[in-house]
Amino acid sequence: MSIILGLDIGDARTGVAISDELGVAAHPLCTIQRKSRKAVLAELGELVAVHNVERIVVGLPLQLDGETGTQAKKVKQFAKRLAQQVNLPIVFWDESFTTVEASQILRGTKKRRKKRKQVIDQVAAVLILEGYLEELRNSRRKGQVDEFE
Repeated sequence: MSIILGLDIGDARTGVAISDELGVAAHPLCTIQRKSRKAVLAELGELVAVHNVERIVVGLPLQLDGETGTQAKKVKQFAKRLAQQVNLPIVFWDESFTTVEASQILRGTKKRRKKRKQVIDQVAAVLILEGYLEELRNSRRKGQVDEFE
């Protein structure tokens, strides 16, 4: 298995999560504040190099009907530029309700509201990456690895 990065891309912040080498667990890595698209791309490029990332999973904010809306189109454009910069495969993963779920998870902790806001995107990125890793493991069990590798 290889190191996989999970991203929750937003207009103001990008949450980043990273897998272990076995693809068993996803861990929060950081939150990148969006100064400019170029700055975020540069920071992600550094993370890819430092952590020897081999694949990136990007949360895609689909609408309730499963269609791609304005935000999903923005995410796809950003991911296209990222793929060109880091020369790695990008996998899109439905991120529906991950921010809501992340918020619920964080409400159950003793973190102050300000601190929760700082890490919510990381938690959402973890949820995105965990979903992908789980599907990858299930596909391996069924012998359907090709569609994910």
